[in-house]
Amino acid sequence: MDIYMQAAIDEAELGRAEGGIPIGSVLVHHGKIIGRGHNRRVQNGSAILHGEMDALENAGRQPAQIYRECVLYTTLSPCPMCSGAVVLYGIPRVVIGENRSFMGEEEWLRSRGVEVEVLEDRSCIRIMSNFIAEHPELWNEDIGV
Repeated sequence: MDIYMQAAIDEAELGRAEGGIPIGSVLVHHGKIIGRGHNRRVQNGSAILHGEMDALENAGRQPAQIYRECVLYTTLSPCPMCSGAVVLYGIPRVVIGENRSFMGEEEWLRSRGVEVEVLEDRSCIRIMSNFIAEHPELWNEDIGV
């Protein structure tokens, strides 16, 4: 398995262990993870701390050129908010663990010139399907149902 997707999965599992929604993400610049995060909506009572947003926040303020050289890895297809951040900061590539549990704004990202790769990773699928079966109310809250 790709070491960066594994790092995102590790973040997802950490979020799950904290009682949150198991979605993880890492921001990679020239082969180095510069930000990692996981969905902290439950843990922090946050409206915006999805895995991707947490990874960007934890990367700290970066020059625009750094973002334009990054790859964002995420265990689940990114929602409109997280996709907007990708476009806003000019991140050119997003690698997605799976999009069966939730189909985010992949086509919109592609239409904005972002390279999108979907791995359909079994671990990512298993993590989300187990979580959704065990906690449908939290999942529905997270996706706005």
